[in-house]
Amino acid sequence: MSGDDPDEYSATVLGSHWFEGPARDAEPERRDVEPDRVEGAVLRFGPGVTPAVRHRMAGGPTTAQIWHGAPPEAPPRRRRALRRYALPAAVLLAVLAFLAWQRLGPEVAVRGVTVAAPARPPGCDGTADVVAVLETDGRPGTVTYRWERSDGTSSGLLRERLARHQTQARLHLLWTFHGPGEHRATARLVVVSPGRHTAETRFTYRCETAS
Repeated sequence: MSGDDPDEYSATVLGSHWFEGPARDAEPERRDVEPDRVEGAVLRFGPGVTPAVRHRMAGGPTTAQIWHGAPPEAPPRRRRALRRYALPAAVLLAVLAFLAWQRLGPEVAVRGVTVAAPARPPGCDGTADVVAVLETDGRPGTVTYRWERSDGTSSGLLRERLARHQTQARLHLLWTFHGPGEHRATARLVVVSPGRHTAETRFTYRCETAS
């Protein structure tokens, strides 16, 4: 055959060592690796992790930390739990303290009491509106009081509830008169608690009829 003919080719025969695997007797000799130490039924290789290290790493160490045997000491779980609940507990205590102060703390104090007679005395069968003014310190609380009249009657104990920042309260006594004649009347306010305060006023009832 001529080497100039493009349709012709020649094959090269490869040796059997190109496609056959290495001889079985060329495999390296295997050796069993002896463990460093035996603890019960567990075989450990390398430095391992001692019980003391496992205790210090209860928070979750990495593999590298376990292998090198010197992990950083994690904070105890109890300390983490305390930090987690410290703020909610502080807020709850503050709310409870505020509610207790509102309920059990110092109540309103009365600083002064005045009573004013009606600007125009009542006429025949008229009603007098006597007004008392309480001056307080603005704290919330309840004022207990009673009205006493010069005709020997009393209103009995009454109560006025004051809100926070309320520094004044107006209390009314409506006194109705009947029949002809003239009557000099005295109205007195007695504050029973907190503290004891009194104030009074006088006015005259007149009812003249044609003879």
